[in-house]
Amino acid sequence: MKKVLVINANPKSNSFCKSLADQYCASLPGHYASKIIHLGLLDFDSNLQEGYDQIQPLEPDLVDFQESVKWAEHIVIISPVWWGGLPAKFKGLIDRTFLPGFAFKYINDKSTPKQLLEGRTSELIITLDTPVFWYKYVNGNPIYKELKRCMLGFSGIKNTSATYFAPIISSTREQREKWLNQVSKIAKKLK
Repeated sequence: MKKVLVINANPKSNSFCKSLADQYCASLPGHYASKIIHLGLLDFDSNLQEGYDQIQPLEPDLVDFQESVKWAEHIVIISPVWWGGLPAKFKGLIDRTFLPGFAFKYINDKSTPKQLLEGRTSELIITLDTPVFWYKYVNGNPIYKELKRCMLGFSGIKNTSATYFAPIISSTREQREKWLNQVSKIAKKLK
């Protein structure tokens, strides 16, 4: 049974990202085990106050998040684009939990650390208010690069796909239904 963690990285209590996350989980075939995390329900200080210089104790929600990441074989991140990048609370979640000893480990005399989350895969589902072509080709697709290369890849998690839904701000109910159906199809095809 493949274990799938779905992360709704939108901190709002009610968002289209939440609907997409719920739809993804509901559409997974029965032979998958799944967990869903809604960022807005987590209680923690998002500021890594002293970087790696001092240990900052993890709040219970952060301990649970790390356990969920360790449990998962496949991680689905559903995030909005805010000011071209990730919501601050989601970035704080990564800052606080993808720590040395959990996500990576520095090795003496090596220029790159050991990746401690190898063997996992991920997929990204991104919502934004600008047209996709503009975000990808004019703005340079920063959220994808940050997640795929700098966070997931650095830790050993191999990203397999990215799906974009846009523009959300001017979408109709019918368009959103189509996107929800598309997410259902993506979940059902998971290997």
